[in-house]
Amino acid sequence: MAASEVLEGRSETPGREALHGLRDTLPFMFGSIPFGMLFGTLALAKGLDPLATMAMSLFVFSGSAQFIAVVLLGAGSGLWVVWFATFVLNLRHLLYAATLVDHVRHLSQGWRFPLAAFLTDETFAVMERRYRTQSAKADLRPRGGGPNAHWYYIASCAGMYANWQFWTFIGITVGQNFPDVQNWGLEFAMVVTFIGIVVPLLTSMPYVAATVTAGLVAVLANPLPYKLGLMLAALAGIVVGVVLDIRKRGPQ
Repeated sequence: MAASEVLEGRSETPGREALHGLRDTLPFMFGSIPFGMLFGTLALAKGLDPLATMAMSLFVFSGSAQFIAVVLLGAGSGLWVVWFATFVLNLRHLLYAATLVDHVRHLSQGWRFPLAAFLTDETFAVMERRYRTQSAKADLRPRGGGPNAHWYYIASCAGMYANWQFWTFIGITVGQNFPDVQNWGLEFAMVVTFIGIVVPLLTSMPYVAATVTAGLVAVLANPLPYKLGLMLAALAGIVVGVVLDIRKRGPQ
C-alpha cells in the first residue's frame, strides 16, 4: 500500500474507525467466550454469589486478575494476598503503557483515562498492530495512527467490555444449573487465546525477552504456594521488558 493510501485511510470518520476497531477485535471476542463463561462458573464454585461475581467483571474487568482472585479467595487467602497478587499480575500494563503512550499523548485526559482504564491484553494486541503497521507503511514519525484512531481504540475497548460482561452472565447462569461445568476443559481456550495474543507481538527484543523470562520463571517457580510462581513470572517479565524497552528507546 502506498503512503498516500495509508494517509487517506488515516482520515477515516469516527464511525468507520469504530467499526474497524470492532471488526479487528472480533476474533479476540470469540476467543474470550469460554474464558468469560469459565470465570462465571468458577467464581460460583469457589463460593462467590452471583451478584459479587457479576460485580467483579463490571468493576475489575481483568480476566487473569479475576481468576487469580477467585482461586485465592476460594483457598481462604487474606485480602492482602489477593490484592498483592492481582497488583503484580496487572503490572504488565506498564509495558503496554510504554508501548502506546506516544500514540495517545496528544489526546485530552477525557480520552486517555477511559482508554487506559479499559485496556485489555486483546485490545493492546489490536492497537499495537494498528499503530505499528500504519506508521511503518506511511513512514510517519508523528504518532497516533490518524486523527480519529482513538475511536478505533475505544470501540475495541467497548466491544471487549460488553463481550466479557455478557459471557460472565452466561457463565453464572450455566454454573447455577450445571455445577460441574468447570470440569469440562474450557480452560484450554484461555491458553489458545493468549498464545494467539502473544505470538504476533514477538517482533522486538523487549517482547521476546519478557516472554522468555516470564516463561522460565513460571516453570521454575510453579511449586510455590498461593500462585506466587505466576506473580513472580509476571513481575520478572515486566521488569525485563520495561528495562530493555527503555534502553532501546534511548535518551528522550
